[in-house]
Amino acid sequence: MKVHVDFVAVLFIVWGALTTLIGLSMLLLGIGAAAIISTSSRAGGPQVAASLTAAAFTTLAIIALMWGAAHIMVGIPLRRLRPGARLPALVLGAVDVLLLPYGTALGCYAMWALLSEEGKRAFTT
Repeated sequence: MKVHVDFVAVLFIVWGALTTLIGLSMLLLGIGAAAIISTSSRAGGPQVAASLTAAAFTTLAIIALMWGAAHIMVGIPLRRLRPGARLPALVLGAVDVLLLPYGTALGCYAMWALLSEEGKRAFTT
């Protein structure tokens, strides 16, 4: 069962890296929308739309960066079988279930591997 726990840890790290990459991409899109605001000579419609777009992309980028960093920060100690990483991994996995389709698969697999008796024992030895 340690093989499954190790694989969950690797998947958490990969999922975190990909989510962080998406967050960086969204941050760049937010910066681009902010650049439209500063270069727009007309007031009104384009500036309002660009402002809303910049705010939305920046907010989503921050959330994605934090979510990705959380997965990486849990995946590394989980790979080392640190007992303190099991509960945060279960929490992240439970929330991942809501992120269709890949998060659902990752969350279900993480909960299956970490909640089984063999998975629990992996952290006690």
